[in-house]
Amino acid sequence: MDSVPSVVQVVLDAANRGDVDAFLDAFGAGAVVDDWGREFVGRDAIRRWSDAEFIGKQVTLDVTGVENDGGRTVVSAQVGGNGFNGPSHFGFDVDGATVARMTIRA
Repeated sequence: MDSVPSVVQVVLDAANRGDVDAFLDAFGAGAVVDDWGREFVGRDAIRRWSDAEFIGKQVTLDVTGVENDGGRTVVSAQVGGNGFNGPSHFGFDVDGATVARMTIRA
């Protein structure tokens, strides 16, 4: 398993702690969350999405694998909580010290 970039680890840890502020702080100002084709652009939109479907649903992420390919990191995780439960892949495009894009797929 590859190593997880520090800013990606911040996102994972914040989600598992239910810390929406730390979660959002890991994203750049114009960041995008792509949740199965639905895009949420900017921290305000990402917060609304997270409150309704991610941290607001007490998400848990049990990492099962990590692959780095250039500037992209794909984290495989078993998702739990009070929303979607099951395996997912979280693709992270990192720009410097922040996440520019998080893409969620099966």
